[in-house]
Amino acid sequence: QVQLVESGGGLVQAGGSLRLSCAASGSIFGIGAMAWYRQAPGKQRELVAGISEGGNTNYADSAKGRFTISRDKGQNTVYLEMNSLRPEDTAVYYCKFLQYGMDYWGKGTLVTVSS
Repeated sequence: QVQLVESGGGLVQAGGSLRLSCAASGSIFGIGAMAWYRQAPGKQRELVAGISEGGNTNYADSAKGRFTISRDKGQNTVYLEMNSLRPEDTAVYYCKFLQYGMDYWGKGTLVTVSS
């Protein structure tokens, strides 16, 4: 089994910044692809940003230019630096780890952006 623990969420004013972290542990074999998703109240979970085993990144249009995904070299720890936050960024942010075709999810961390 793989366990994911997210941290770094909280309450921030519009225009502010937060840095989320997610550490994967357990039965991990090598480096897997990781990603951040979010789910706002009443909405479907959506991809925010992803990073491959090789370090290639991709972003949702809403995150481009404001959010940056990164990972510790050689470690299964991923970060999401979020700047210029907007009220519409309010959501529970989930970390996902992909290994051998299986997705593992964290329990999420709440980000609330006040206007």
